[in-house]
Amino acid sequence: MIVLQILILFISISFFFYGLGCFYSPKMYEEFKRFGLSPIQRQLTGFFQVLGALGLAAGYFFMPLIGFLAAIGLFLLMGLGFGVRIKIKDNFTQSFPSLFFALLNLYVAFRFIEVFDLF
Repeated sequence: MIVLQILILFISISFFFYGLGCFYSPKMYEEFKRFGLSPIQRQLTGFFQVLGALGLAAGYFFMPLIGFLAAIGLFLLMGLGFGVRIKIKDNFTQSFPSLFFALLNLYVAFRFIEVFDLF
């Protein structure tokens, strides 16, 4: 259970601040241009990252189903991010974080099912 708590805290903080960066960071503006994505796609990505971060935390403390859905949503978001990295031919070092976070969120989703006896 402590591992799940640590992972949720780590993921939530990471996605919360990365999501905010999508709105305010000039570096993020440039990255999304490099990805070939529009400003609205950058803003939607940031919105869903912040929402996912809050959903994970809320799901752990209040409603496990919300946490599960947030983890699945972040898994899909990072899976798409990994696909973008592959499409633009980023190297392994550049692509790995998106794959890592996708798999981490998938693991957390399964742990929500197991720990909170969902479904």
